[in-house]
Amino acid sequence: MQYNFDLLPNRKDTNCFKHDALKTVFNADDITPLWVADMDFEAPDFIRNAVTERARHAVYGYTFFSDEFYKSVIDWMYKRHNYTLKTSWLNVTPGVVTGISVAIMALTNPGDEIIIQSPVYYPFYDLVTSNNRELIINNLCNESGSYKMDISHLKSIITDKTKMIIISNPHNPVGRVWSENELKELVEVCEQNNIMIIADEIHCDITFGSYNYTPIAQISDYARENSITFIAPSKTFNIAGLSTSICSIPSEQLRDKFTTLKNRLHFDTGNVFGTVAFEAAYKYGDEWLNQLLDYLQKSAQMVTNMFAEHLPAVKVSSLEGTYLMWLDFSALNMSDDDLNKLMIDKAKVGLSQGISFGKNGTGFMRMNIGSPRAVIEDSVKRIIEAIKQ
Repeated sequence: MQYNFDLLPNRKDTNCFKHDALKTVFNADDITPLWVADMDFEAPDFIRNAVTERARHAVYGYTFFSDEFYKSVIDWMYKRHNYTLKTSWLNVTPGVVTGISVAIMALTNPGDEIIIQSPVYYPFYDLVTSNNRELIINNLCNESGSYKMDISHLKSIITDKTKMIIISNPHNPVGRVWSENELKELVEVCEQNNIMIIADEIHCDITFGSYNYTPIAQISDYARENSITFIAPSKTFNIAGLSTSICSIPSEQLRDKFTTLKNRLHFDTGNVFGTVAFEAAYKYGDEWLNQLLDYLQKSAQMVTNMFAEHLPAVKVSSLEGTYLMWLDFSALNMSDDDLNKLMIDKAKVGLSQGISFGKNGTGFMRMNIGSPRAVIEDSVKRIIEAIKQ
């Protein structure tokens, strides 16, 4: 079946952040939203059909997670990523961010140091500080638009109080898919210092070309026994609103601590439609995802080519994974506020400000290309025209 990613659904008046919160976020409602990380593509037919079929049963009571639910993600991870999960390792959460918060509370103590690598998904900052842990930042190195982990600096900031590192793999917002060797270096440092690894791998299915996702837990025995990996079908299949994610905790000791706190918080039952969508996505999603990846890769190349040809002062980081492009406007010598204002008032485009992902995101913007290509092309044209004026 050929899927149509050029179709633009009308998402207005559905209470979606991306379109219906524009006035609140940008103080404008006449702009094209390319900010929050969900896509403007319809969820695939096999998910819609599964949810519709379940909805026909007119009782939506408490639900649990069946053997088929777990088998769907186990089979998917083996088929797509050659990674073997076990049912006993798996734990369901309403979302990745919620799960990471539980992990922080369950596995560290107030005052412990937790490292994040900036620029990075902005909730990581609040997850650490709001749980009364000490935030330690290891900035990524920007080498001509390609980012690397600064392992040398990482070693220098670790103290006896450092208990955990949170990583994004593939990395939001810079679009890197961390290589096996890069992850090995990171794990070696963590093992030498007895540091736990929390891996947000929600974008694991969205990688391009020769860039292959490597699960952190696959790196070594230490990584497997001292990490928690968070994944979900929400980014891949555009079903974030169904609030169903999963984490893998191979270590029985860590798993018991995580589960004990999760049970105390009483969110151990499922979303009746989320569980159905989760299972359908992982059972039937291969061909849809293959077509999506091809579509997104072509859109990313188009954006890169347009800036290179018409506004080379704007540097575009190579997109190895995710559908989020990292644009460097620093050569324009504009403040972050002025840059954002130009995007809103002149280009009529709503992007995510780079500064929200960390201080080293100043001068950058993140563009979500998960929309029909015509929308992305028109938006980039308006950005280029607005800057050239």
